[in-house]
Amino acid sequence: MKDDSRLVILDMDSTLIREEVIDLLAQHAGVGEQVVEITERTMRGEIDFSQSLKERVGLLAGLSTNVFDQVRNEISLSKGAQEMVDTLHAHGHKVAVVSGGFENVIRPILVSLEIDFFRANQLEVDKDVLTGKTLGPVIDRAAKASYLRELSELLAIPLSRTVAVGDGANDLGMMEISGLSVAFNAKPIVKAAALSAIDDGDLTGVLRLMGIS
Repeated sequence: MKDDSRLVILDMDSTLIREEVIDLLAQHAGVGEQVVEITERTMRGEIDFSQSLKERVGLLAGLSTNVFDQVRNEISLSKGAQEMVDTLHAHGHKVAVVSGGFENVIRPILVSLEIDFFRANQLEVDKDVLTGKTLGPVIDRAAKASYLRELSELLAIPLSRTVAVGDGANDLGMMEISGLSVAFNAKPIVKAAALSAIDDGDLTGVLRLMGIS
């Protein structure tokens, strides 16, 4: 790594992409309104993320895995996402995504974007049907911060040279330890805690905040 290399780590849902993946899955399961309500309360910090994830994923039990492709086609990148990633790479920086969403759905998108590192929750599947459970440790607020520390050590990039971008309470842990925290179209609790904010939905604003023209 170059001495001036930096690491930018982003949330996925409502940050790198415009949608909340679990809300899209819930619409296909016919439980959209219930899940959206829980999602909103979680992002405002009113409910513990792990508990709310368990409740929401439980409502998806019985969905066919065919839904992954359907939902992927309903996802749109946030404005400036590809330009941001390409420009960061051109300047020798690394880009990571850590998501409370689901790798089953988002992996192909992240690979296509050439995201360097990513970690997300995994939906359990049995005989091509969702069981209503997740596999492995839940990617919650603490896990996001832990992943940032892990990548910082792996890449020998000090935390002071990291940038964390997110919109919900689940992102506050990684934002607290990063050198630059950016609230992106964020909830009030996140804007209040972040060093900087982007409110126009354009991720190229991250470049400007980093001093990259």
